Amino acid sequence: MADNDIEEAVARALEEAPERNFRETVDLAINLRDLDLNDPSNRVDEGVVLPSGTGQETQIVVFAEGETAVRAEEVADEVYGGDEVADLADDNDAAKDLADATDFFVAEASMMQDIAGALGQVLGPRGKMPTPLQPDDDVVETVNRMKNTVQLRSRDRRTFHTRVGAEDMSAEDIADNIDVILRRLHADLEKGPLNIDAVYVKTTMGPAVEVA
Repeated sequence: MADNDIEEAVARALEEAPERNFRETVDLAINLRDLDLNDPSNRVDEGVVLPSGTGQETQIVVFAEGETAVRAEEVADEVYGGDEVADLADDNDAAKDLADATDFFVAEASMMQDIAGALGQVLGPRGKMPTPLQPDDDVVETVNRMKNTVQLRSRDRRTFHTRVGAEDMSAEDIADNIDVILRRLHADLEKGPLNIDAVYVKTTMGPAVEVA
């Protein structure tokens, strides 16, 4: 359960957001400090499963064959086999469009080498290389978990953003998502909370509210 300060900040951000004719996302802005982000080992780059979900549709593509591909059809937005990977390798524009439209990729571990060779130049720079699916992994469970996942990625920038919900979610649920993200950062950063300068929450078009 998130603390009251986080929930109060979220409630303020929701209340102060002007009326819009579309469903806004709720985003978190995180400012880092005392980290040399030119050193890739200091950069933030990991997925976090949000307990209350993202509040948005998450586009997931699976690369698989056989029974795994059949099961993936139940839950993934698209499923591509080996022949289709080869086709994408020959159509750079189609590969870029797919990468830009997809939040996460999952691939059977046995296909990872072929995918790296065929699509690595498109997926790698976007931080979207597939999550390997091991033979014992359940593709349905993996995809469903990733539907509630956001990627924290700072690259070499001191400030980065991530989605934490949608405006029609409760302040409590969004605060729980933020709490999980901050706990993960506190655990992973070299100096924990001391490496975080400030954190703000806002709707897409609304004012930023500092999270205490």
